[in-house]
Amino acid sequence: MSDVKQIVRIVNTDILGGTKIFQALTKIHGVSYNFSNAVCNHLGLEKTKAVGSFENEEIKKIEEVVKNPLKYGLPRFIINRRADIETGEDKHLLGSDLKLRKEFDVKLMKKIKTYKGIRHALGLPVRGQGTKAHFRTGKSIGVKKAKKSKKS
Repeated sequence: MSDVKQIVRIVNTDILGGTKIFQALTKIHGVSYNFSNAVCNHLGLEKTKAVGSFENEEIKKIEEVVKNPLKYGLPRFIINRRADIETGEDKHLLGSDLKLRKEFDVKLMKKIKTYKGIRHALGLPVRGQGTKAHFRTGKSIGVKKAKKSKKS
């Protein structure tokens, strides 16, 4: 058996080799615990096995399943972009693609002035939270004191 690798790169994400595969997959932006669990079960991986102990071929197979889950028979409900607004396709986005798409979605909501878009633009809670108390944390600017003028 080969040595355990210190760092493994999966889908443009560096993962420490000692991390369990189940937890390691969740380090990738766009992979949740449920998705990671589904990938491990589909490929028959031992969830407690360290990422660094996998062979390169196994890592490539894991990467392919994470990038194209529908192609490998994972259920449609587990992907993060069902019925895309522009194309109507089912996709699973990862990393910077997911961040960029989310940003574009918020810009579109602001542009067409949906309720959520207006809430985003005003910096208010979007998902039905109350506005009386707790959403304000971290938003305060503080009070500025006026400079004293010298009178002589």
